[in-house]
Amino acid sequence: MIYSTYLTHAGCVVRTARDGREAIENAAQWSLDVIVMDLAMPCVDGWTATKVLKASPLTRHIPIIALSAVQMGRAGARAAGFDAYLAKPCLLDLLWWEIRALVNPQVC
Repeated sequence: MIYSTYLTHAGCVVRTARDGREAIENAAQWSLDVIVMDLAMPCVDGWTATKVLKASPLTRHIPIIALSAVQMGRAGARAAGFDAYLAKPCLLDLLWWEIRALVNPQVC
């Protein structure tokens, strides 16, 4: 909730999903510039959701940032197709910088 509120105040339109299954279902319907995904979610975890999203022609172009407190998540996140990994707790400004770097690299 903290990250969502921060990004909204930074001018982003934020969409949320309760779990990985909902994230997969909604990602193709929403026009997304970036996805920030937790690794430990109910129903479908972040690793699986990312693999599905990266395999789909409708969503494979969307950069996905893993934002998680899962230990040893960095190596698994790269293997699953995440474009970046940030460990919780994460400074809000660091998340904002990573989003901008992925969405508009020439600005950063």
